[in-house]
Amino acid sequence: MPGSSVLRVFPDSPNTTVGLPVVNETNMTFCTTDQQVVIPSEIFLTLGVMSLVENLLVVAAIIKNRNLHSPMYYFICCLAVSDTLVSVSNLVETLFMLLLENGVLVVEGSTLRHMDNVMDMLICSSLMSSLSFLGVIAVDRYITIFYALRYHSIMTIQRAVVIIMVVWVTSSISSTIFIAYDSTAVILCLVVFFLSMIILIVALYIHMFTLAYQHARRISIMQRKQSSPQFRSMKGAITLTILLGVFFVCWGPFFLHLILILICPERPTCTCYFSYFNLYLVLVICNSVVDPIIYAFRSQELRRTLKEVVLCFW
Repeated sequence: MPGSSVLRVFPDSPNTTVGLPVVNETNMTFCTTDQQVVIPSEIFLTLGVMSLVENLLVVAAIIKNRNLHSPMYYFICCLAVSDTLVSVSNLVETLFMLLLENGVLVVEGSTLRHMDNVMDMLICSSLMSSLSFLGVIAVDRYITIFYALRYHSIMTIQRAVVIIMVVWVTSSISSTIFIAYDSTAVILCLVVFFLSMIILIVALYIHMFTLAYQHARRISIMQRKQSSPQFRSMKGAITLTILLGVFFVCWGPFFLHLILILICPERPTCTCYFSYFNLYLVLVICNSVVDPIIYAFRSQELRRTLKEVVLCFW
């Protein structure tokens, strides 16, 4: 990916070797190389294909099953599309770099920069849309639990479509601006956006789990043989909590990378952390692989439809 500047969010390619001031007398215990850690291209390709197939199956299942035509699953579908963008950008860039390295493809410098910018925009847009849809899904679950009787009047299909369009348009415009104006301010905006969305989501889940758990206990005492709507909604909240935890593990190192760029771009310890950027990209792609698995195992309706979709190809 473009740009060798330390302010650049993405390095030149998935396995580029950018010289970093990593090794000195005070830093030998942390790093033993001044180059980016190289991840085999086969790993990027394998994860990219797995993520692409899984997320396309999720999208196909939601489109196929009319019972899944609800705001909640529309938002999950959009999250799967975001993961698909991560997969597509990873596959295209990895294949493109392999062709360049082996001399199969010869591209002018200006064309290469333009393609790099497009890939960066896809990754940045998918990141912002993924975070946004996780927040939207959390709000949707919150309304389901605490405003169950008014849910269908609050979260209508029309409003869901408007929310989806706003998220995609905002993510696309923002990613274009971020890539076009490469600066410290851009990285600061990404970090602030990430932290603000995480605070919002965590606050909603804390409220959901404390109050909904008390609700479910009272209802279960009164109706021991019936499964309450609040209990079923809590299962959805637990699913999204797992998704959020996976998102933390997969995206956390990447955002720590951005934070360190802001606060200590020249310190040996920080530059050592920068050398593992390719590993953080692998974790980001792993997030796209894990998300559909969580949907399939925790949603019986979606799991059944996924089986039907898979059988259609046999």
